Amino acid sequence: MVVHGADRILTVKEYREKMSAGWIGQMVGVSQGAPTEFRWGDKIIPEDKVPQWTPQMINDSFAQDDLYVEMTFLRTLEQYGLDCSIRQAGIDFANSAYPLWCANNAGRKNLRKGIAAPDSSHPQFNKCPNDIDYQIEADYSGLIAPGIPQAAVDLGEKFGRLMNYGDGMYAGQFIGALYSEAFFESDPVRLTQKALEAIPSGSQYAEMVRDMLKWYSEDSINWQACWEKCQKKYREDPNYQKDSNGGIDCKINGAYVLLGLLYGHCDLNDTIVISMRAGQDSDCNPSSSGGILFTTFGYNNLPDRYLKDLQWETKFSHTDYNFKQLLDVCQKLATDVVVKYGGKVVKNDQGEMCFIIPDRPVKPSKLVCSWNPEPIKNSRFTKEEMEQMVWNKQPSHLQSDVDKLFPGWKIINCGDDMNPGVRADWQGQKDVLCVHPLDEEIGCSLIRTYSIPNDKPCRLHLLVGNDPQGDFDLVIKLNDKEFLRKTISNSTTESHWMDMKVDLSQFAGTDIKLELINQPTGWEWEAAYWKTISFE
Repeated sequence: MVVHGADRILTVKEYREKMSAGWIGQMVGVSQGAPTEFRWGDKIIPEDKVPQWTPQMINDSFAQDDLYVEMTFLRTLEQYGLDCSIRQAGIDFANSAYPLWCANNAGRKNLRKGIAAPDSSHPQFNKCPNDIDYQIEADYSGLIAPGIPQAAVDLGEKFGRLMNYGDGMYAGQFIGALYSEAFFESDPVRLTQKALEAIPSGSQYAEMVRDMLKWYSEDSINWQACWEKCQKKYREDPNYQKDSNGGIDCKINGAYVLLGLLYGHCDLNDTIVISMRAGQDSDCNPSSSGGILFTTFGYNNLPDRYLKDLQWETKFSHTDYNFKQLLDVCQKLATDVVVKYGGKVVKNDQGEMCFIIPDRPVKPSKLVCSWNPEPIKNSRFTKEEMEQMVWNKQPSHLQSDVDKLFPGWKIINCGDDMNPGVRADWQGQKDVLCVHPLDEEIGCSLIRTYSIPNDKPCRLHLLVGNDPQGDFDLVIKLNDKEFLRKTISNSTTESHWMDMKVDLSQFAGTDIKLELINQPTGWEWEAAYWKTISFE
């Protein structure tokens, strides 16, 4: 790699080696730190509690969300190109099947409800917009943008806004810029200074980065003393913990990434261990610092202990990518990024393919704060877009099962856990319909409209059961308003069945919409078993 005038030149071979090393660094950091994750909050992990690296640990990373979530974004870019819309990004994220937490979970739930980005991350709908989520998923944005931090900023505006807002998004843009610059800069201080240009200077996240550089310049040896300063300002001062989920705050965890990157003094192991020992999200943080530093080294310069047991054919969970396929898609996207941002792909005098990359200043996103947000955009998915969200497509046989046992009723939001459908014999009853909630919040509903007679009493008769290992809330809605809620559990049922009758006489002479909801309570064995749904 060379810098020539206003251009940066990187052979495609050099790019692939550095990009590959960036992924290896992430995999090493998350695998080594995984046993410590959130076990030490607001404490430095004792040195004797640090997991010792062994070569086979690299393969533990294939099941880590630190890696496979960001590959959802890569897949969107692969399928729809760099100019894909933020709405398509939202649809793909909504369709992801893996469990999520914090801002990721809140953002995806909003998307699934029809709240499109950028509103899906807006503080009005997302109570933890400054959580670490996009920070730990933004590595891809720099690894496909060698020397082009503007691309990492722009990708943050597309994917980071699905779940994060303000500092939460800037955190990911900063991480992406660190990776982007790591293709050409190896000194951690200069690397950090360059990446700082990619985020709004007035943000609290930028303030944290400046503090880390300042504290390091004052004492470049004692990382524990710097940790104490981070703790006092960015953990204990409530002004720097706004709209965050405690230890998941992006600023304190971002500080720990820089703690390892700066005080690790370009040592691969020390960088990972320091970011890990800082605590809190102690697998994500070394994954980021490790990935950035490993990028500066390149694959061919990494110690064999990180490479020799890597299973190249194993696929990352919830993805179509094994390690080689991951590298291939990144190389393809990097080529597209270079061209899109004014660069070229040419052969040099030695016949090697090269990226010619313009060295241009970066324009950060607009400064906004979660505690003083902009108005919502009233952005909603269309009916056609909602139909693309296959995450809530219930098993195809279910409606016919309902038609067989309970004609006139429609089933929606049934998840596929616990194998829903007809049970020929269950808990002493024949021909029982088993249903299950769609997720931790959205219950499975049976819905119909019924004409209440005007000349005689009318009652809804239900015989419904719970699984012996779980419970749920039965919610009855009439005309979209909650009318009744009962817990169906071992303590409220007889032999796991509740026989109940609901008087509907007050609605005599009208058509009412009825909804029977199998509402989850603790997300363990939440199935409902329907034997009787009738009117009398």
